[in-house]
Amino acid sequence: MKKILIVEDHADIRKLLRMTLEFSDFDVSEATNGDEAWTEALRIRPDIVLLDVMMPGSLSGLEVCSRIKTCDDLRHTLVILLTARGNAEDREAGFNAGADEYLVKPFSTLKLLETIENLGRSE
Repeated sequence: MKKILIVEDHADIRKLLRMTLEFSDFDVSEATNGDEAWTEALRIRPDIVLLDVMMPGSLSGLEVCSRIKTCDDLRHTLVILLTARGNAEDREAGFNAGADEYLVKPFSTLKLLETIENLGRSE
């Protein structure tokens, strides 16, 4: 069973993502800000991180993504950025931070599952 870490400061979005992923048989953990995300990622070593870009705390989603991608213990971890910021500069910053995929809110849960499946095929 793949481990997924959901990092989102809005409880309703976290709940929707959790329900979607648990129904699809993923082992789901959650964090509400960048600092929690970094700590939890190091602790559980997830296969996938669903990472909001704009969150409270000292670490942004981009900073967490960059840390994950440069950490030897987390090198295998796929990062999907989830954000309301969809312009070209924002997308470029996300991919420059190491994101494997970039989804703009609002997105459908089907689109998220499709993205996860597609990334799993390219591993």
